[in-house]
Amino acid sequence: MEFIKKLLQPSDKHKGVLPIQVYVLKLFFLLMFLFAGKDSWTELITHEGEWNPEIAIAWCSIAAYTTLSILGVFHTLKMIPIMLFMFLYKGLWLVFVAYPLWKNGKLTGSEAEGWVPVFILIIIPIVFTPWKYVYKTYFLGKD
Repeated sequence: MEFIKKLLQPSDKHKGVLPIQVYVLKLFFLLMFLFAGKDSWTELITHEGEWNPEIAIAWCSIAAYTTLSILGVFHTLKMIPIMLFMFLYKGLWLVFVAYPLWKNGKLTGSEAEGWVPVFILIIIPIVFTPWKYVYKTYFLGKD
């Protein structure tokens, strides 16, 4: 019970952020690194033939941010901008790609359908992101 209590109290070690928020973000940084990182690097390394430039940009971007995400496991609060990047691109994709398909009854059976459950999971780190800390640190520039 004491352990749970400590998870739910602001911590000086984590600049006033709840430890549970830090640990959930660490988990998502690790998952990004392991799963999206593996997929992106596998695609880059095993690709044969000429690249479609737009597809190559996407895979290189994913490889870059997921590789940097390993730093978020160790320096979680400093690497929150990587998480914000993920929120933004997945959120934009859900709004501009998935939602119109769903609204027009075309999501089911489309190539996009399989990505929706993966992308909708961003709700978990969004809920656990210390938004007050993000605002103060990254928007106001205060430590």
